Parts: sequence; structure tokens; C-alpha cells
Amino acid sequence: MSKENDSLEDLKYLLGNMGVEILDAIDKGAKDIETIKIFSGLPISCIKGRIPVLIDLKLIQNENNEFHLAERGHNFKQYLKKNLEKKKTS
Repeated sequence: MSKENDSLEDLKYLLGNMGVEILDAIDKGAKDIETIKIFSGLPISCIKGRIPVLIDLKLIQNENNEFHLAERGHNFKQYLKKNLEKKKTS
């Protein structure tokens, strides 16, 4: 496994299911905490607690009070999708 893949695998465990759900919601168009809550079904307190972590890990960006996936966030989502497809075929 490459160093980048190791790093992305570590991120998956660091974020947990809730962090990944928040990324999914932002990827699907949620721009603020309230829409992330609607898209993900997670409590606002969990979202507010993980947003700073996602920003610090450079997975998302806060631009004009709207959240967007950063390039690293897109790479991480692709990595997760790729691994999910591998599991389905094996």
C-alpha cells in the first residue's frame, strides 16, 4: 500500500462513521450545519464537534460561511468509493 493510501486508511478510522457521514452530506450539497443535519441525520452537537477536525485535516473548507470539500476531501471520498467497490466484488 502506498503512503497516501495508508494516510487515507488512517483518516477513515480517525473520522469514524459520523465524520464520513458529514463529508457525504457536504459532497451531496449541504453547505451549512443545518443542511448537514438534514442530509446526514446527525445531531448538531456532533456536527459542530467534527467540523473543526475536518477543516484541520484539510478535508473541507469554510468559504463565506459555506462548507465545501477540499481537494483532499475529494481524494478521500474517491478512496472510500474505490474500497467499497473492491469489497462488493470480493
